[in-house]
Formats: sequence, structure tokens, C-alpha cells
Amino acid sequence: MSDVTFRAEPAPEPAPSPGERLSLGVAARLSRYLQVLTQARKMGKETISSQELSDYTHVNSTQIRRDLSGFGKFGKRGVGYNVDSLVSQIRKILRTSGQHNIALFGAGHLGTAIASSDIFADHGFRIVAVFDTDPAKLGAQVGPLPVRDVDDLGKVVEEEDIVVAVLAVPSQAAQPLADALVDAGVKIIFNYSEALLQVPPEVTVHTSSPAVDLLYALYFYLT
Repeated sequence: MSDVTFRAEPAPEPAPSPGERLSLGVAARLSRYLQVLTQARKMGKETISSQELSDYTHVNSTQIRRDLSGFGKFGKRGVGYNVDSLVSQIRKILRTSGQHNIALFGAGHLGTAIASSDIFADHGFRIVAVFDTDPAKLGAQVGPLPVRDVDDLGKVVEEEDIVVAVLAVPSQAAQPLADALVDAGVKIIFNYSEALLQVPPEVTVHTSSPAVDLLYALYFYLT
């Protein structure tokens, strides 16, 4: 008889009470559900089951139902969840309803790809300014926006009520930009560079690395 290893499903986390601050785990999972739901809506789907959400997010369907049941009754047995309604509800839970303005730093290949993508617009984020330090790029169009000088950063952050900065710049340029953004009052920095940014505790930095994401996926494939 061959040896068989059974991997137990992790016990579902308890659902948070309405009004309670979300744990990092719940917030991360709700964000993943929202990503799938947004794409499902673009594909014309009107309903989706917890099992379908599980297939796309690799979160146990019991955990999905528990996460969502903590905020109300969104689904119907045998029918599933209404996609439009659930998108709206999760955005309210994550406090991302409405429009949020973004400043993009870096007008190179990555920055241009980000500016041309719907990835932020689909979730209520709007890129309102593009910056670069290369004089040759100033004034050029990236999508509908002209590339601006970083020296204008403080003024634009205030005028456009920018809450998020996206850094698509070389690593050596990331920390000086982060310092300038902190001085301008920006509280969230999405970092596509490999730099380890040092910011005050009240500023949130999220570093996105395809290599790290691949390592994470490979770990679960191999174990």
C-alpha cells in the first residue's frame, strides 16, 4: 500500500462583527473576492456561488461564507450571490466606495502600462497625475495625462486630493520620492520597485514583487 499524506483544511476564522475593525486576513480575503467579482461582472455574470469564488481565490468555500455572513445575508441557497450587490457591499466594508485619486511616478514602460490599464479604475481609483524626473519625458502624454515634473508634487497632491502614490521607478529613485510624498501628506505608497522604503509609522507601504508572488505560489505547489 502506498503512503498517502492528507493535508487538513485550516479551521475557518470567525467572522468579524459589523463595525469591528477587520483583521488583516479578512481584509486580504475580501479584497481577493472583490477582484474576482469585478472581473465576473465585466464578463456579464449576474450571480456567483461560494464554490466559484473558492475556485478562483483558493479560499475554502466555508471560509468565504463565514467571511460574508458576518456582514449580512448576501446570498441565496441554490442561487449564489448577486455580483453587483456583493461588489457594492464589499466596497462599503472595505471603505473603498467612491473615488480615490492616485499619483503615478514613472513614465517608463511599467508606468505607461499601469496608466493604460483598468486595474485601478475598476476599483474606484483614478490616476490624476503622472510624474517623471527625466526632462525628455516632461510634457509627453501618458494616456490622457501629461507627464509632470516631480518638483510640482506638493502642489498637485494638495490640489487633486491625492491619497495614494504608485512608484514605478528604479530602486535608487524610490526613497527620495517616498520622502517627498511623506512631506506632502500622502499616507499610502504602492511600491513597484525593489527598494525597502523607510517611512513613518502612519504611512502604509505595500511593495509588489512578481518574484515574491511566484515564490508564494511555488511553495503551495510543492508542498
